[in-house]
Parts: sequence; structure tokens; C-alpha cells
Amino acid sequence: MTTDGGIRRTISDLVAQEHELRDRLSRGEADAHEERERLRAIEVELDQCWDLLRQRDAAREFGSDPDAATVRDPGTVEGYLD
Repeated sequence: MTTDGGIRRTISDLVAQEHELRDRLSRGEADAHEERERLRAIEVELDQCWDLLRQRDAAREFGSDPDAATVRDPGTVEGYLD
């Protein structure tokens, strides 16, 4: 079972990783191509976490079980604005 607190901790960890990677890139301490790929992966994972929290909130609001919410695939969470 995933909890809201666990999801929020994952988000915090990912944001910290994102900031560190961006700092390393700005200082020229990292391979730009590899770090940009990792940044993109972090951004997708963050979007999945936020989506999962929104699903859980909606489930609660409408009387459903928030634990039934699942992580959606990257194509779904990244395609919302397309």
C-alpha cells in the first residue's frame, strides 16, 4: 500500500535530486547528455507521483478507496496537455 506521506517523501527526494543535477550541470561538473536524460526521467517520475496523489485525493472525495489508485504509465501522465 502506498501512502500519501510515502509519495510526498518520494517527491521530496526527486526534487532534491533534480536540484543537485541542475547545479552540477550549471557548474559544468557533469556530462550534459547523461544528466539531461536523468533529469527527464526525474521529471516523468515526479509527474507520475503528482498524478498518483491527485488520483488518491479524487478517490477520497468521491468515496472510493484511495489505495486502489495506481501509478499511470509515462505516456499517459506526459500526454495530458497534448
